Amino acid sequence: MKKEENIPRKFNSLSDFHHAFGLPKPAHPLISFINIEDISISTEESFDFFILNFYKIAYKTTLCGQARYGQSYYDFGEGGLIFTAPNQVFESPKSSASGYIFFIHPDFLLNYSLAKKIKQYGFFSYATNEALHLSAHEKETVMSIFKIIDDELKSRIDDFSHDVVISQIELLLNYSNRFYNRQFIIHKAVYKDLLLQLEELLDDYFKDSKPLNEGLPSVHYLAGQVNVSPSYLSDMLRSLTGQNAQQHIHHKLIEKAKEELSTTSLSVSEIAYALGFEHPQSFSKFFKTKTKLTPLEFRQSFN
Repeated sequence: MKKEENIPRKFNSLSDFHHAFGLPKPAHPLISFINIEDISISTEESFDFFILNFYKIAYKTTLCGQARYGQSYYDFGEGGLIFTAPNQVFESPKSSASGYIFFIHPDFLLNYSLAKKIKQYGFFSYATNEALHLSAHEKETVMSIFKIIDDELKSRIDDFSHDVVISQIELLLNYSNRFYNRQFIIHKAVYKDLLLQLEELLDDYFKDSKPLNEGLPSVHYLAGQVNVSPSYLSDMLRSLTGQNAQQHIHHKLIEKAKEELSTTSLSVSEIAYALGFEHPQSFSKFFKTKTKLTPLEFRQSFN
């Protein structure tokens, strides 16, 4: 089959993925547990990129070398977990790797609370270089859950298998949440430097009058400036300050607004536009929501 350049191959079913990558038919149509070493590209088709219509949790033992946090690099000798949500673009493997991949089709979660809850785990939107690096003990915990899921798929598919696998997925995600929190704590010194960068970025954003042309500073803008994903930035800030990235921006906006209201004679409308609000009414509503005072009431409190 002739490959169409730059058009990703989309996989809507696990059976289709297994066939394309030289794997036996999955034991269950909606979930699959794969040893990465068993993967091989089928000679029937060729593609540089592909899209998966299912959740992917991968443990790669070869995830080593340098991982990037903001502007800095840090060495990791062990492997780690990578989480991706449906409809992400992947590059076809060019070299050998080892580890395991667990695929979950969204339909497998239907009628379970996990169908909604899984979208609340921010690490499904992290970049690859923001993988969860596991300690030996944490790896042991993850591998034990993988083994239970693998055993269910290989030998015990019955009326209870669905519930058992769902409970193991929830357990895996809860442990991953805990382990990521540990990773944030360990790298707190790194994140404090990142926090200083964010403060400087926001200060410069307002000094350069960017709000007038580009509007309010966004989470995506800040994340791009410090080379991390928006979800990772929010979770990192929450671990450090108790506020996510959006709340951090809002806090900065209020600080800046208070400064302008108390030290300048600019009108409320002028301040609103200078901060990036399209309409002064939106600014006034935002300010009152955060401070319980209108901008004019706040200004009058200084007179």
